[in-house]
Amino acid sequence: MLIQILILLVSLVTLVWSADKFVFGASSLARNFGISPMIIGLTIVAMGSSAPEMMIAATASLDGNNNIAIGNAIGSNITNIALVLGITALFQPLMVSSSTVKREIPLILIITALAYWMLSDNYFGFNEGLTLMIGFFVYIIALLVVTLRASKKQPSDDPLIIEAEQEVPEAVSKPKSFLWLIVGIILLPLSAKYLVNSSVFIAQAFGISDLVISLTVIAIGTSLPELAASIMSIIKKEDDLALGSIIGSNIFNIFAVLSLAGLIAPGNIDPDAANRDAPYMLGVTALLLILCFTRRAGSFRITRFKGFLLIGAFVAYQMLLFSQIKQY
Repeated sequence: MLIQILILLVSLVTLVWSADKFVFGASSLARNFGISPMIIGLTIVAMGSSAPEMMIAATASLDGNNNIAIGNAIGSNITNIALVLGITALFQPLMVSSSTVKREIPLILIITALAYWMLSDNYFGFNEGLTLMIGFFVYIIALLVVTLRASKKQPSDDPLIIEAEQEVPEAVSKPKSFLWLIVGIILLPLSAKYLVNSSVFIAQAFGISDLVISLTVIAIGTSLPELAASIMSIIKKEDDLALGSIIGSNIFNIFAVLSLAGLIAPGNIDPDAANRDAPYMLGVTALLLILCFTRRAGSFRITRFKGFLLIGAFVAYQMLLFSQIKQY
Protein backbone atom coordinates (compact mmCIF):
# COMPACT_ATOMS: atom_id res chain seq x y z
CA MET A 1 0.00 0.00 0.00
CA LEU A 2 2.80 2.43 0.90
CA ILE A 3 4.41 1.73 -2.47
CA GLN A 4 1.17 2.55 -4.27
CA ILE A 5 0.76 5.80 -2.31
CA LEU A 6 4.33 6.72 -3.20
CA ILE A 7 3.66 5.93 -6.87
CA LEU A 8 0.55 8.12 -6.75
CA LEU A 9 2.46 11.08 -5.26
CA VAL A 10 5.43 10.75 -7.62
CA SER A 11 3.10 10.36 -10.60
CA LEU A 12 1.12 13.44 -9.56
CA VAL A 13 4.24 15.58 -9.22
CA THR A 14 5.58 14.30 -12.54
CA LEU A 15 2.24 14.93 -14.23
CA VAL A 16 2.12 18.56 -13.11
CA TRP A 17 5.81 19.16 -13.90
CA SER A 18 5.62 17.59 -17.36
CA ALA A 19 2.48 19.63 -18.17
CA ASP A 20 4.40 22.79 -17.32
CA LYS A 21 7.34 21.75 -19.53
CA PHE A 22 4.99 20.81 -22.34
CA VAL A 23 3.39 24.26 -22.23
CA PHE A 24 6.80 25.93 -22.04
CA GLY A 25 8.09 24.00 -25.05
CA ALA A 26 4.95 24.58 -27.10
CA SER A 27 4.83 28.30 -26.22
CA SER A 28 8.52 28.81 -26.99
CA LEU A 29 8.19 26.96 -30.28
CA ALA A 30 5.17 29.06 -31.22
CA ARG A 31 7.11 32.25 -30.49
CA ASN A 32 9.99 31.00 -32.63
CA PHE A 33 7.55 30.64 -35.52
CA GLY A 34 6.32 34.22 -35.05
CA ILE A 35 2.94 33.57 -33.42
CA SER A 36 1.64 36.50 -31.39
CA PRO A 37 2.19 36.28 -27.60
CA MET A 38 -1.46 37.29 -27.17
CA ILE A 39 -2.63 34.25 -29.14
CA ILE A 40 -0.21 31.98 -27.28
CA GLY A 41 -1.39 33.33 -23.94
CA LEU A 42 -5.06 32.79 -24.76
CA THR A 43 -4.58 29.28 -26.15
CA ILE A 44 -1.48 27.26 -25.24
CA VAL A 45 -0.77 28.87 -21.86
CA ALA A 46 -4.46 29.03 -20.93
CA MET A 47 -5.00 25.35 -21.74
CA GLY A 48 -1.81 24.28 -20.00
CA SER A 49 -3.35 24.15 -16.53
CA SER A 50 -5.95 21.65 -17.80
CA ALA A 51 -3.36 19.38 -19.45
CA PRO A 52 -3.10 17.05 -16.40
CA GLU A 53 -6.88 16.63 -16.26
CA MET A 54 -7.04 15.96 -20.01
CA MET A 55 -4.35 13.31 -19.82
CA ILE A 56 -5.97 11.58 -16.82
CA ALA A 57 -9.36 11.63 -18.54
CA ALA A 58 -7.91 10.13 -21.72
CA THR A 59 -5.94 7.46 -19.83
CA ALA A 60 -8.82 6.45 -17.56
CA SER A 61 -11.28 6.38 -20.47
CA LEU A 62 -8.97 4.19 -22.56
CA ASP A 63 -8.94 1.80 -19.60
CA GLY A 64 -12.75 1.83 -19.66
CA ASN A 65 -13.01 3.78 -16.39
CA ASN A 66 -15.16 6.75 -17.33
CA ASN A 67 -15.97 7.49 -13.67
CA ILE A 68 -12.40 8.64 -12.98
CA ALA A 69 -12.49 10.86 -16.07
CA ILE A 70 -15.85 12.37 -15.11
CA GLY A 71 -14.96 12.65 -11.42
CA ASN A 72 -11.70 14.42 -12.18
CA ALA A 73 -13.46 17.02 -14.35
CA ILE A 74 -16.20 17.66 -11.78
CA GLY A 75 -13.87 17.55 -8.78
CA SER A 76 -11.35 19.89 -10.39
CA ASN A 77 -14.05 22.47 -11.14
CA ILE A 78 -15.34 22.37 -7.57
CA THR A 79 -11.79 22.57 -6.21
CA ASN A 80 -10.81 25.44 -8.51
CA ILE A 81 -13.70 27.63 -7.40
CA ALA A 82 -14.20 26.63 -3.78
CA LEU A 83 -10.64 25.88 -2.64
CA VAL A 84 -8.24 27.62 -5.04
CA LEU A 85 -10.22 30.85 -5.39
CA GLY A 86 -11.13 30.75 -1.70
CA ILE A 87 -7.49 30.48 -0.60
CA THR A 88 -6.47 33.15 -3.11
CA ALA A 89 -9.08 35.59 -1.75
CA LEU A 90 -7.95 34.91 1.82
CA PHE A 91 -4.39 35.62 0.77
CA GLN A 92 -5.47 38.89 -0.85
CA PRO A 93 -8.95 40.14 -1.89
CA LEU A 94 -9.37 40.34 -5.65
CA MET A 95 -10.49 43.43 -7.57
CA VAL A 96 -11.46 42.40 -11.10
CA SER A 97 -12.38 44.75 -13.94
CA SER A 98 -11.79 42.63 -17.07
CA SER A 99 -14.73 42.60 -19.48
CA THR A 100 -13.56 39.16 -20.68
CA VAL A 101 -13.87 37.72 -17.16
CA LYS A 102 -17.29 39.32 -16.74
CA ARG A 103 -18.47 37.62 -19.94
CA GLU A 104 -17.02 34.25 -19.00
CA ILE A 105 -18.53 33.93 -15.53
CA PRO A 106 -22.13 33.73 -16.83
CA LEU A 107 -20.80 31.54 -19.67
CA ILE A 108 -19.25 29.00 -17.29
CA LEU A 109 -22.58 28.79 -15.43
CA ILE A 110 -24.38 27.99 -18.70
CA ILE A 111 -21.74 25.42 -19.69
CA THR A 112 -21.86 23.82 -16.24
CA ALA A 113 -25.66 23.60 -16.43
CA LEU A 114 -25.30 21.90 -19.82
CA ALA A 115 -22.85 19.37 -18.37
CA TYR A 116 -25.20 18.69 -15.46
CA TRP A 117 -28.08 18.11 -17.85
CA MET A 118 -26.00 15.69 -19.93
CA LEU A 119 -25.05 13.66 -16.85
CA SER A 120 -28.45 13.77 -15.15
CA ASP A 121 -29.72 10.55 -16.76
CA ASN A 122 -26.75 8.51 -15.41
CA TYR A 123 -25.46 8.01 -18.95
CA PHE A 124 -22.78 9.91 -20.84
CA GLY A 125 -22.68 9.06 -24.51
CA PHE A 126 -20.54 9.66 -27.58
CA ASN A 127 -22.83 12.34 -29.00
CA GLU A 128 -22.71 14.28 -25.74
CA GLY A 129 -18.94 14.08 -25.65
CA LEU A 130 -18.77 15.18 -29.28
CA THR A 131 -21.05 18.14 -28.53
CA LEU A 132 -18.77 19.32 -25.73
CA MET A 133 -15.63 18.90 -27.85
CA ILE A 134 -17.20 20.92 -30.66
CA GLY A 135 -18.10 23.53 -28.06
CA PHE A 136 -14.43 23.65 -27.04
CA PHE A 137 -13.26 24.52 -30.55
CA VAL A 138 -16.10 27.02 -31.04
CA TYR A 139 -15.15 28.71 -27.75
CA ILE A 140 -11.46 28.98 -28.68
CA ILE A 141 -12.21 30.31 -32.16
CA ALA A 142 -14.77 32.82 -30.85
CA LEU A 143 -12.37 34.04 -28.16
CA LEU A 144 -9.59 34.57 -30.70
CA VAL A 145 -11.85 36.26 -33.26
CA VAL A 146 -13.30 38.71 -30.72
CA THR A 147 -9.89 39.51 -29.26
CA LEU A 148 -8.12 39.91 -32.63
CA ARG A 149 -10.88 42.12 -34.04
CA ALA A 150 -10.71 44.38 -31.00
CA SER A 151 -6.91 44.55 -31.15
CA LYS A 152 -6.96 45.62 -34.82
CA LYS A 153 -8.98 48.71 -33.93
CA GLN A 154 -6.78 49.63 -30.97
CA PRO A 155 -4.43 47.87 -28.53
CA SER A 156 -6.43 45.90 -25.98
CA ASP A 157 -6.98 47.61 -22.64
CA ASP A 158 -8.57 44.52 -21.09
CA PRO A 159 -6.45 43.66 -18.02
CA LEU A 160 -6.90 39.91 -18.57
CA ILE A 161 -5.63 40.06 -22.17
CA ILE A 162 -2.67 42.22 -21.18
CA GLU A 163 -1.75 40.02 -18.21
CA ALA A 164 -2.16 36.78 -20.22
CA GLU A 165 0.17 38.14 -22.89
CA GLN A 166 2.75 39.08 -20.27
CA GLU A 167 2.67 35.55 -18.83
CA VAL A 168 3.89 33.95 -22.08
CA PRO A 169 7.43 32.68 -21.41
CA GLU A 170 10.35 34.07 -23.37
CA ALA A 171 11.38 31.91 -26.31
CA VAL A 172 14.41 29.66 -26.17
CA SER A 173 16.10 28.07 -29.16
CA LYS A 174 14.12 25.71 -31.37
CA PRO A 175 16.14 22.63 -30.30
CA LYS A 176 15.46 23.39 -26.62
CA SER A 177 11.80 24.09 -27.39
CA PHE A 178 11.48 20.72 -29.15
CA LEU A 179 13.28 19.01 -26.27
CA TRP A 180 10.88 20.29 -23.60
CA LEU A 181 7.91 19.60 -25.87
CA ILE A 182 9.03 15.98 -26.33
CA VAL A 183 9.70 15.60 -22.59
CA GLY A 184 6.15 16.71 -21.90
CA ILE A 185 4.67 14.47 -24.59
CA ILE A 186 6.47 11.41 -23.14
CA LEU A 187 5.98 12.04 -19.43
CA LEU A 188 2.39 13.29 -19.51
CA PRO A 189 0.74 10.01 -20.60
CA LEU A 190 3.24 7.89 -18.68
CA SER A 191 2.66 9.66 -15.36
CA ALA A 192 -1.11 9.74 -15.97
CA LYS A 193 -1.12 5.97 -16.51
CA TYR A 194 0.69 5.31 -13.22
CA LEU A 195 -1.52 7.82 -11.42
CA VAL A 196 -4.74 6.22 -12.60
CA ASN A 197 -3.53 2.68 -11.81
CA SER A 198 -2.35 3.58 -8.31
CA SER A 199 -5.57 5.49 -7.63
CA VAL A 200 -7.69 2.48 -8.58
CA PHE A 201 -5.55 0.20 -6.41
CA ILE A 202 -5.81 2.51 -3.38
CA ALA A 203 -9.56 2.97 -3.86
CA GLN A 204 -10.13 -0.79 -3.96
CA ALA A 205 -7.86 -1.36 -0.95
CA PHE A 206 -9.85 1.11 1.17
CA GLY A 207 -13.19 -0.03 -0.19
CA ILE A 208 -14.15 3.30 -1.72
CA SER A 209 -15.16 4.11 -5.25
CA ASP A 210 -12.89 5.27 -8.06
CA LEU A 211 -15.23 8.24 -8.37
CA VAL A 212 -14.49 9.48 -4.83
CA ILE A 213 -10.73 9.14 -5.34
CA SER A 214 -10.95 11.18 -8.54
CA LEU A 215 -13.14 13.81 -6.85
CA THR A 216 -10.71 14.27 -3.97
CA VAL A 217 -7.06 13.21 -4.23
CA ILE A 218 -6.72 13.46 -8.02
CA ALA A 219 -8.84 16.61 -8.34
CA ILE A 220 -6.96 18.47 -5.61
CA GLY A 221 -3.61 17.34 -7.00
CA THR A 222 -4.35 18.43 -10.55
CA SER A 223 -5.66 21.79 -9.29
CA LEU A 224 -2.32 22.67 -7.68
CA PRO A 225 -1.10 24.45 -10.86
CA GLU A 226 -4.16 26.71 -10.71
CA LEU A 227 -3.44 27.48 -7.04
CA ALA A 228 0.19 28.29 -7.75
CA ALA A 229 -0.74 30.42 -10.76
CA SER A 230 -3.40 32.32 -8.80
CA ILE A 231 -1.09 33.08 -5.88
CA MET A 232 1.66 34.26 -8.25
CA SER A 233 -0.86 36.42 -10.12
CA ILE A 234 -1.99 38.33 -7.04
CA ILE A 235 1.63 38.75 -5.92
CA LYS A 236 2.20 40.43 -9.31
CA LYS A 237 -1.02 42.47 -8.83
CA GLU A 238 -2.69 40.59 -11.69
CA ASP A 239 -6.09 40.05 -10.07
CA ASP A 240 -7.90 39.64 -13.39
CA LEU A 241 -5.55 36.86 -14.46
CA ALA A 242 -5.93 35.10 -11.10
CA LEU A 243 -9.68 34.74 -11.57
CA GLY A 244 -9.52 34.45 -15.35
CA SER A 245 -7.22 31.43 -15.20
CA ILE A 246 -9.64 29.64 -12.87
CA ILE A 247 -12.66 30.42 -15.04
CA GLY A 248 -10.79 29.41 -18.19
CA SER A 249 -9.60 26.17 -16.59
CA ASN A 250 -13.16 25.26 -15.61
CA ILE A 251 -14.40 25.93 -19.14
CA PHE A 252 -11.64 23.70 -20.53
CA ASN A 253 -12.38 21.01 -17.94
CA ILE A 254 -15.95 20.68 -19.15
CA PHE A 255 -15.34 21.10 -22.86
CA ALA A 256 -11.99 19.35 -23.32
CA VAL A 257 -11.76 17.01 -20.29
CA LEU A 258 -15.30 15.82 -19.62
CA SER A 259 -15.89 15.32 -23.35
CA LEU A 260 -13.13 12.68 -23.51
CA ALA A 261 -15.12 10.34 -21.27
CA GLY A 262 -17.99 10.35 -23.75
CA LEU A 263 -15.81 10.17 -26.85
CA ILE A 264 -13.57 7.34 -25.63
CA ALA A 265 -15.67 5.40 -23.09
CA PRO A 266 -19.38 6.22 -23.53
CA GLY A 267 -21.74 4.40 -21.22
CA ASN A 268 -23.43 4.35 -17.83
CA ILE A 269 -21.86 6.41 -15.05
CA ASP A 270 -21.89 6.23 -11.26
CA PRO A 271 -25.30 7.63 -10.15
CA ASP A 272 -23.57 9.72 -7.49
CA ALA A 273 -21.79 11.68 -10.22
CA ALA A 274 -25.17 12.66 -11.67
CA ASN A 275 -27.19 13.07 -8.46
CA ARG A 276 -24.61 14.46 -6.01
CA ASP A 277 -21.44 15.76 -7.67
CA ALA A 278 -22.69 17.44 -10.84
CA PRO A 279 -25.41 19.37 -8.93
CA TYR A 280 -22.80 20.47 -6.38
CA MET A 281 -20.54 21.68 -9.19
CA LEU A 282 -23.44 23.67 -10.60
CA GLY A 283 -24.26 25.08 -7.16
CA VAL A 284 -20.67 26.19 -6.50
CA THR A 285 -20.53 27.83 -9.95
CA ALA A 286 -23.80 29.66 -9.25
CA LEU A 287 -22.36 30.77 -5.89
CA LEU A 288 -19.37 32.26 -7.70
CA LEU A 289 -21.69 34.24 -9.98
CA ILE A 290 -23.63 35.56 -6.99
CA LEU A 291 -20.49 36.53 -5.08
CA CYS A 292 -18.74 38.25 -7.96
CA PHE A 293 -20.89 40.99 -9.35
CA THR A 294 -21.24 44.41 -7.80
CA ARG A 295 -22.06 47.88 -9.12
CA ARG A 296 -18.98 49.49 -7.66
CA ALA A 297 -16.96 51.37 -10.27
CA GLY A 298 -17.63 48.84 -13.01
CA SER A 299 -15.67 46.12 -11.24
CA PHE A 300 -16.28 43.46 -8.66
CA ARG A 301 -14.45 42.31 -5.55
CA ILE A 302 -13.91 38.88 -4.08
CA THR A 303 -13.30 39.74 -0.45
CA ARG A 304 -11.82 37.62 2.34
CA PHE A 305 -15.33 36.99 3.66
CA LYS A 306 -16.33 35.61 0.26
CA GLY A 307 -13.16 33.53 0.32
CA PHE A 308 -14.28 32.03 3.65
CA LEU A 309 -17.66 31.20 2.11
CA LEU A 310 -16.02 29.42 -0.81
CA ILE A 311 -13.70 27.41 1.43
CA GLY A 312 -16.70 26.54 3.59
CA ALA A 313 -18.42 25.17 0.48
CA PHE A 314 -15.34 23.06 -0.26
CA VAL A 315 -15.13 21.68 3.30
CA ALA A 316 -18.85 20.88 3.24
CA TYR A 317 -18.40 18.95 0.00
CA GLN A 318 -15.51 16.91 1.40
CA MET A 319 -17.58 16.09 4.49
CA LEU A 320 -20.43 15.00 2.23
CA LEU A 321 -18.14 12.73 0.22
CA PHE A 322 -16.41 11.07 3.14
CA SER A 323 -19.62 10.65 5.11
CA GLN A 324 -20.81 8.39 2.30
CA ILE A 325 -17.65 6.26 1.98
CA LYS A 326 -19.24 3.60 4.17
CA GLN A 327 -21.77 2.99 1.41
CA TYR A 328 -19.15 1.62 -1.04
